[in-house]
Amino acid sequence: MANENKLQDIIGHCKEYGYVFQSSEIYDGLSAVYDYGQYGAELKKNIRDYWWRSMTQMHDNIAGIDAAIFMHPTVWKASGHVDSFSDPMIDNKDSQKRYRVDHLIEGYAETLEKGTGDALIAKMEQLLADNNLTGIKELIEEHKISCAISGTCNWTDVRQFNLMFATQLGSVAEEANEIYLRPETAQGIFVNFLNVQKTGRMKIPFGIAQTGKAFRNEIVARGFIFRMREFEQMEMQFFVRPGTQKEWYDYWKEVRMKWHLSLGISAENFRFHDHIKLAHYADMACDIEYDFPMGFKEVEGVHSRTDFDLSRHQEFSGKKLTYFDTEINKHYVPYVIETSIGLDRTVMMVLSDAYKEEDLSTEEKKDSRVVLSLPPMLAPIKLAVLPLTKKDGLPELAKELIDECRPYFKCFYEEKDSIGKRYRRQDAIGTPFCITIDHQTKEDRTVTIRHRDSMTQERIPLDSVRALIVEKTKMF
Repeated sequence: MANENKLQDIIGHCKEYGYVFQSSEIYDGLSAVYDYGQYGAELKKNIRDYWWRSMTQMHDNIAGIDAAIFMHPTVWKASGHVDSFSDPMIDNKDSQKRYRVDHLIEGYAETLEKGTGDALIAKMEQLLADNNLTGIKELIEEHKISCAISGTCNWTDVRQFNLMFATQLGSVAEEANEIYLRPETAQGIFVNFLNVQKTGRMKIPFGIAQTGKAFRNEIVARGFIFRMREFEQMEMQFFVRPGTQKEWYDYWKEVRMKWHLSLGISAENFRFHDHIKLAHYADMACDIEYDFPMGFKEVEGVHSRTDFDLSRHQEFSGKKLTYFDTEINKHYVPYVIETSIGLDRTVMMVLSDAYKEEDLSTEEKKDSRVVLSLPPMLAPIKLAVLPLTKKDGLPELAKELIDECRPYFKCFYEEKDSIGKRYRRQDAIGTPFCITIDHQTKEDRTVTIRHRDSMTQERIPLDSVRALIVEKTKMF
């Protein structure tokens, strides 16, 4: 169920603690574009690294590449993006505000009782699957869905809007060629299929993975970093023998769900959603949805793309993109199973699941804290080292420990304020472990380790800290 208050709390927390800022904020910002702060950048990198290692290090038959953002414009003609990469939009004539029709109807459906709202969404999805734009407008008018700004139902016709950003390649405008900022990273994999297969001596089935920026001119971007105009994807295209795609589609659905659950998120917060309207390239498709503060939304897609992409690039380029399968002594264009996950959406998913407001009040006093219970392997800072005082050699001991640990994981040093306030700050940042250096440390070389989630404390040997944190925060 949507929780707008929690979403606003998360947005405020991300700004206050250096996770996410509005882009160009001193110039009043840029809509649907965000910058990652010092802790957000670390969290994003850790998630990216975990996905990358899960794909390329934990599988013998998946290789990683890094394709360029700029690609030959014919790539996007072959892929279908030039002709069909669009969303149905509608404008309110009174407010001049433009809406994506699925967002408009979904927002209205959330105000209805569950059964009625689900029926409305199902009808909308069927109309979209049939590309019945007239029927979509009639559905909006039938339910008297109004504009949030004008409050009126004075709508234009529904029409398609292409989402690709165009730019010019060349130093002189008159001689420049129009190209596109890539709207997805997958095509960079497809055009490099033979390069990777031959140089890597890969045998089907095998996969190619990559992460990188993509760009979509979203007219209606909402939900914080859930939907942005500049975003990052983590995609893997898995090439299989035609006729085996159902087996591999089911396999990757299971593997990808296990990956999400490995983040420590409860299974009840995930669900599969099968597509009613299939993309032009797919014969099977589903989303892995997470229960965000605005309800269940897609965080990853698993698609059976058939042989559409390689066949189209073979047709438009005039180059053979077939594979010779020695097991069946046959050339064929491979089929593809795609797993495509939004990195920014995953950051938001992890933050949404980790953000907690806890009441710690007792009969004696009122107390509370805000904590980010991030998985230790993903936390931006793994260890905070806090000398109890600024004197008596305690800062020097603390810095010796940081120097020992720094090559292995990211540490944080702080000596300002009371130890309780420092603990609270580290809770809000999401640091899983704090080490306090006190006067006893000088006597017996033991320190106090505090665990973020339970807030329990225990004495451990100073010399064991590094190995303990390495073990607790390792990815694999």
